[in-house]
Amino acid sequence: MTYPNHDRRPADRPTEFVTPAEPVYSREEEVVERGDGRVRAVRVVCAVIDLLCWLFAIVLAIHIFLVIGGANPANGFAQMIDSWSAGVSLGLRDLFTPASAGLRTLLNDGLAALLWLLIGAVLTNVITRVALPAHERRVWYRRTVR
Repeated sequence: MTYPNHDRRPADRPTEFVTPAEPVYSREEEVVERGDGRVRAVRVVCAVIDLLCWLFAIVLAIHIFLVIGGANPANGFAQMIDSWSAGVSLGLRDLFTPASAGLRTLLNDGLAALLWLLIGAVLTNVITRVALPAHERRVWYRRTVR
């Protein structure tokens, strides 16, 4: 079986490049770095808030998984996750009290995890809207085609 030759170089001169017949468009990306320290500081603060809120939500999700999965409560890892999740549960540990421990943990810690994600999104949005000028809020880079 033979395949067509898509090479644009002539067979007698394999090292010489033949220019293509169709026009070539060059695409350049321009990364715009802002010199304003305030913009950088606001973005770092928002990133830290986002990271912490996601970390708290992940700890709560791991706790839900361990309780529903029936993990050994005497295990060191399970105890550590239980104590961390108690610290970040926003006081919602006893909001719902069904008879099943798995359902109770799912409802209470699940609600706390969702609230942490909501808190992070609202805080970063408010900080961005208040602390950054209008032209700096969403544009981080500019793409130009020439």
